[in-house]
Amino acid sequence: MLMGNRQVAPPDAGIYRMSLTFRFNRLPGLMLVAAALLWQPDRIAEAQNEVDAPPDDGALSHLPGIAGDYFRHDSDAVGRGFHIYVSLPQSYRRNPDQVYPVVYVLDGDSLFPIVAPTHQFMTFDYGLPEAVIVGIAYGSFDPGINRRGFDYSMASSVDDENRGGAPAFHAFLKNELTRIVARRYRVDPMRQVLFGQSRGGGMVLYSAYTDPDLFWGRIASNPTFQPGRDLFFSAPAKAARDDLGLVVTSGADDLPPLRNHALDWFAATAEREALPWKLHTLTIPGGRHASFSPSSYREGMLWLFGKDVEKDIEKGD
Repeated sequence: MLMGNRQVAPPDAGIYRMSLTFRFNRLPGLMLVAAALLWQPDRIAEAQNEVDAPPDDGALSHLPGIAGDYFRHDSDAVGRGFHIYVSLPQSYRRNPDQVYPVVYVLDGDSLFPIVAPTHQFMTFDYGLPEAVIVGIAYGSFDPGINRRGFDYSMASSVDDENRGGAPAFHAFLKNELTRIVARRYRVDPMRQVLFGQSRGGGMVLYSAYTDPDLFWGRIASNPTFQPGRDLFFSAPAKAARDDLGLVVTSGADDLPPLRNHALDWFAATAEREALPWKLHTLTIPGGRHASFSPSSYREGMLWLFGKDVEKDIEKGD
């Protein structure tokens, strides 16, 4: 399969200036809105029946870069609830017959308010197709509520109750969330993308190795490889489709253990044949662990959709 392993220049800061101003310390506002919606079941039901109209949720309706829809889903597979935020394309209501690619964003508490406007800017700058962006959020950074460390990881070789939830979380994605989104919104089931950062990037790799056909495209930004390293250094499951893509990025200045694991994986997969997806690996110069996730998203989406990532930006924002 096609392999790519190269360095790219850091993206123009203008692309992300607006998206990055929505900083993590503003996320509690999103959670307050989610809590308010949970006390209004009639409004949620109305939104479910009229998905073309964004819910009258107050604050979010005045942020068109991320506005669209919201619902809570109590997962049978995971045994817990998730807050699902949906950003609809600007043309969604104008084009009632059009279907759109859909991007599922892990760690939606932090990354949904960044990824949604970043994608919009990329449609302006590069002609990237508009997409429905789905953020999967826990509603809190409290470890008792935000179980990302468990949900995005495989079982540890030692008895660790804080690891091992990846199979159940992937079942939630496959059997629950993607089906709900397909019913509620006009999305293209053949162009589903999964994006994750750090532990979420490890979850993206888990999905790619165990069920490659579920997502057309995947972007793993600075992924973790532990626990479960043996899976990631073995042969992935076979795929029925021949149009799948996987992008794995690593910041040159990422945490040393993660950077070393990524380089080991880059080398190992470069020697492996018959991968179920076309693979694109890249190092982002100067990239650190968390703050360069928009760069990973940018480069990954442009590669998946066949755009030129070296395109010069002649004007800023």
